[in-house]
Amino acid sequence: MTPQRFEKIQHVLNRRQPDLTVITDQVHKGQNLSAILRTCDAVGILRVHAVYDTGYFRPHTGTAMGSQKWVKTEVHRKITEPIERLQQQDFQVLAAHCDGDAMDYRDVDYTRPTALVLGAEKRGVSGPALDKVDGCVVVPMMGMSESYNVSVACAIILAEAQRQRAIAGLYRQCRLPDEEYHRLLFEWCQPVIARFCQARDLAYPELDDTGYLVNPQQFSDLASRS
Repeated sequence: MTPQRFEKIQHVLNRRQPDLTVITDQVHKGQNLSAILRTCDAVGILRVHAVYDTGYFRPHTGTAMGSQKWVKTEVHRKITEPIERLQQQDFQVLAAHCDGDAMDYRDVDYTRPTALVLGAEKRGVSGPALDKVDGCVVVPMMGMSESYNVSVACAIILAEAQRQRAIAGLYRQCRLPDEEYHRLLFEWCQPVIARFCQARDLAYPELDDTGYLVNPQQFSDLASRS
């Protein structure tokens, strides 16, 4: 852990947006999923929701470029589960879907808690999702194609969300609860020790101001007894 690495981790955590997320609705192609995760990391999204009826999720690691380590993915079997949960938390849930009532994606206020639903490559956003969302957004097209690739549409829409949130100052200070911030800081700085503690239901040891354990010998003694 170099000082530069520790500073980078803190810098990224301080800009994570807990009230901005993406829901993928049966998006199965690994490269598309991984490109979506990479975009989510770039705009400061903390977690995404992936919906599969099989409950299985596998990104394409080459396309993700490691971003799957920094963006938590929660997997659901039914699309209604994350939509209803987020709506209960006062998120506006918007589907990237072209219909007569869809808004231009630039006309949305993304400084509000927002979840973006992205549909499968061929079928688009499913009917059950459209029945639940608060509205639809569309990226205007000027050519013969009817839609962008799902990962490209995600990047275009989230870039606008980032722009609005930057203007509103939402990246200027840490917006994570202290407990979650320190938990993620430990897991990102010391992933091997974090996995060891999780497997044994141990509390994370304290970190110093460089990202290392304050008392490594004490933890070593504890680990040897567990």
